Amino acid sequence: MVRLNLSSRTIAILLALLVACVLTTFAWIGPTLSFREACLGAGITVAACFLLVYLSFEALIFREVNQIYAGLEHVKRKEFRKLSNKFLFRPEPLKRMRDEILDMAQRKQQEIDELKRLQALRREFLADVSHELKTPIFAAQGFVHTILDDDDIDEVTRKKFLQKAAGSLDALDALVQDLVTIAQLEKGVVRMRRQRFDLAQLIRDIFEQLELRAGQRQVQLQLLPADLSAGVWVLADRNRIRQVLINLIDNAIKYGRASGLVTVTLLEAAKSVRVEVRDDGAGIAEEHQHRIFERFYRIDKSRSRDSGGSGLGLAISKHIVEAHKSSIKIRSEIGQGTALEFKLAKPRQPTEVPES
Repeated sequence: MVRLNLSSRTIAILLALLVACVLTTFAWIGPTLSFREACLGAGITVAACFLLVYLSFEALIFREVNQIYAGLEHVKRKEFRKLSNKFLFRPEPLKRMRDEILDMAQRKQQEIDELKRLQALRREFLADVSHELKTPIFAAQGFVHTILDDDDIDEVTRKKFLQKAAGSLDALDALVQDLVTIAQLEKGVVRMRRQRFDLAQLIRDIFEQLELRAGQRQVQLQLLPADLSAGVWVLADRNRIRQVLINLIDNAIKYGRASGLVTVTLLEAAKSVRVEVRDDGAGIAEEHQHRIFERFYRIDKSRSRDSGGSGLGLAISKHIVEAHKSSIKIRSEIGQGTALEFKLAKPRQPTEVPES
């Protein structure tokens, strides 16, 4: 099929000449026509002019608009192959194209805003990582160089400095291990080894593990409901859930009220168990609640650093819970404490409690 690439000026001239020819012809033979023939001639003239105008618009405007619209569809679908020349006529193509362009511009702006936000988070993350790595490295470096530069240090002081240097290196190793864990969880490399276990007994074991830390702040640890002798059985990765609960309970001890109460509540439903860890501390302001699961995010940086920890515990917990097809939710009010909760699936078949 031969396509004529005519300019708007050429089409206008041809249209004017054709209309002039039609009108001149009918004006010349008009006096000799009857009324019926004149009506027929008028109809033919209207039809001819309509076809000429429509074809000119189709060739000059609608064809190009449809090609632009086809390109927009092509970009939207990310199918960067050569388009077919055939494209169905769309009603109101200019309005439709305008809407598509505005919609696409809005989506692109949202993508740009999201990229800017992620870039800002990346810069903040790199700054936090640099600071977290620098602190234990400088501490260990200072103790080791002190020992190397002073030959007169007694054996007791030397051992004390080496112990402090080793402690700083252990903290550095824990930080690196946490970073590796988060990277593996985000990539999906770590698989959850689900097994049936008694969640209530696991929490009692964690209470015993954290008893000394809770005693230092005179915090009481409580498991609710009080009567869980039959056990609360779930299907999950026991070691990973243990890691989550240690992080949540340890944070509740750190940031709860001194001489206060930390409660872990287990609520059973038909197919799941809801776990809630609550403290009676100062609470978390609403503007911070959606960010506490970010890596290295601290509400009170100076206080958090004094309390120890890498700032990665909640981020790791979030990924582990999400790998169990659940999510951690936070409820907190200033002065009313903080509650963090998530759900775990129950085993399909009830598990009998082994006789002691």
